[in-house]
Amino acid sequence: MTMLDDRTTAETTWPTAYPQGYAVVDVETTGLARDDRIVSAAVYRLDARGNVEDHWYSLVNPRRDPGPVWIHGLTSAMLADAPHFEDIAEEFAGRLADRVLVAHNAIFDWQMIAREYARASVTAPVRQRLCTIALSKELGLPLPNHKLASLAAHFGVVQQRAHNALDDARVLAEAFRPSLHAAARDGVRLPLLECRPLTEWSDTPTTPRIGQQASYGGGATWRTPRKRPACPHPNPGRFEDGKPLKQGMRVAFSGDTSVDRELLEDRAVEAGLHVATSVSRLTSLLVTNDPDSATSKTVKAKSYGTPVVDEAAFTHLLRDVAPAG
Repeated sequence: MTMLDDRTTAETTWPTAYPQGYAVVDVETTGLARDDRIVSAAVYRLDARGNVEDHWYSLVNPRRDPGPVWIHGLTSAMLADAPHFEDIAEEFAGRLADRVLVAHNAIFDWQMIAREYARASVTAPVRQRLCTIALSKELGLPLPNHKLASLAAHFGVVQQRAHNALDDARVLAEAFRPSLHAAARDGVRLPLLECRPLTEWSDTPTTPRIGQQASYGGGATWRTPRKRPACPHPNPGRFEDGKPLKQGMRVAFSGDTSVDRELLEDRAVEAGLHVATSVSRLTSLLVTNDPDSATSKTVKAKSYGTPVVDEAAFTHLLRDVAPAG
C-alpha cells in the first residue's frame, strides 16, 4: 500500500496562507437533484493543521420520501421524529462558521447545504470550500479512481459504514490530515474555491429541463432546449488525459449531475467550450457520473472511443481551460 510521508513538518514552516480551521462535512440526501433534501449531516471540526477538535452528527427529517434507503440506510420511520433542517440550521452553522468546508466532491455537499439554508431563509456561513478529490490530484496521489474508499485505503483509514454521514466524515477527516501535511511540506497550493450562498429559494416547480435531473428513482424534471450563441473557437480535437481542456472543445453531458445541469453547461460555455446536445465523432469529451449506463450518449462514446470523465473531474478541469490556438 502506498502511503504519503506524514511528517508533521517540524522542519518546515507552516504556510501562512493556509486556512486557520476546517469543517470536514458529509451529507446524505434523498437524491441528486435541485429539489432533493438532506437526511443526515455530520461535521468534524479541525484546527489549522488538521487535528480533530470535535464532531457532530444529526438526522434530518426531509419532509418527503427518503430516497435511496439501500444507499444511506435511513427509512421514513427512522426519520419521522428527526428535526427538520431549520431546527438544526443554527447549530450546523456554528460548526461551519469561519472555516473552510472540506468534502469529497465538495460542490455536491455545498450545493445541498446552500439550498437547505436558502429554504430556511438563512445564509450559510461558508465562504470557501476545498474538494479532497481536487487536492488528491494536486498531490498526484496514485489512486485508481476518485472514490472516498480509494482515498481512505491509500492512507490506511478503515471505513466502517460507507454512506453513513458520521463515518464518512470521520474517514475523510483522517485522510485529509496527511493530505494537508503533504501539501504544506511540498509547498502545494490548496485548491480553495469560493462559495456563493443562495439568498432566496422558491419551492415552485422549476422549468422543465433537457435530460433527467431526478432523484434516485424519483420523478424527472425537464427543460426545453435553450439556444446558446455559437462557440467562437474552432474544435481542437479530443481531450487527452493529463492535459487541460482547450477552448473550442465539444463537451456533452449524460445522466444526473450534482450541480444543476444548466449551471454546469453555463460554466462550460463561459470557459469557452462548445456544449453539444449529442455525441458524435467530433465530440471531445463526455461528462457522466455513470459511464456504465446504457444511454445513447455513453453507448456512442464507447463506440467512437470518446474520452469520458465524471462530474468531479470535469469541474476540476474547468478551473484551468487552455486558450484556443
